[in-house]
Amino acid sequence: MTDTNIVAAKSRGRSLVLTTAIAAGAVLMVLPFYWLLIATTYDAKEIFSTPPHFLPGTAFVDNFVGLFRDTLFGRAMVNSVLVSATYTVLGLVVCTAAGYAFAKFRFRGQGFLFGAVLVTLALPSQVTLVPLFQIMVSLGWLDSYQALILPNLALPFGIFLMRQTMYAIPDEMIQAARIDGANEFRVFAGIVVPTIRPAIAALAIFLFLAQWNDFVYPLVVLRTPESYTVPVALASLQGIGTTDYGQLLMGTMLSMLPVLILFLFLQRHFVAGILAGAVKQ
Repeated sequence: MTDTNIVAAKSRGRSLVLTTAIAAGAVLMVLPFYWLLIATTYDAKEIFSTPPHFLPGTAFVDNFVGLFRDTLFGRAMVNSVLVSATYTVLGLVVCTAAGYAFAKFRFRGQGFLFGAVLVTLALPSQVTLVPLFQIMVSLGWLDSYQALILPNLALPFGIFLMRQTMYAIPDEMIQAARIDGANEFRVFAGIVVPTIRPAIAALAIFLFLAQWNDFVYPLVVLRTPESYTVPVALASLQGIGTTDYGQLLMGTMLSMLPVLILFLFLQRHFVAGILAGAVKQ
């Protein structure tokens, strides 16, 4: 066997091992979601039977209808979509504008303010939970949408991500636009924002997920089942004595759909950004 054949055989062997490892990892990642989908087709008594089920059952419609008939899960889905979508849009505006100010302007106290933003990254959310609750009580915002949306619009991670991303934009390009007569808003909306579109898409997914999955803070500030978000509504399905796991798992599966739709919608922006950055002018 020649040296070329030996190298080719070793390359095929490494490719086979790598492919097998990736396939095994993919199966391990997908298996819990597959079990969740299968579990929604069985009633509560059959879900945890031994051996476990790997083929669909016949209770999918009953679990689906029972979830919306016996609970306010439909209202919770609407609440979460409205709150998460509004929070994502407003959060993108605030974080992008703040990142632009920190990256492209020079003003007194800039280093101190940005240092304060970085410090808040190290604070766990539980530290600000009680002060936020007291503020919401003082404003009379308990059990309202604004209590969920407004407090965390200036997300420290989002500001940091936008600032670091905007550093890659040449100052000369912005200065040229200003010399041509473009005002600051036009520079920001017409030059900066389109340039960092992939980073904005990534931040949008992060903001939506952060709000969609938030449980502790909504549990504290929300008072009535009509205002519950999805995580709080799912927790309310777990009874003290008995729990209908068919409905609970059905709600869990349905709660994943908006996140998947958002990711599929924004995925093309990631691909477009990678391709645009890989093509030399």
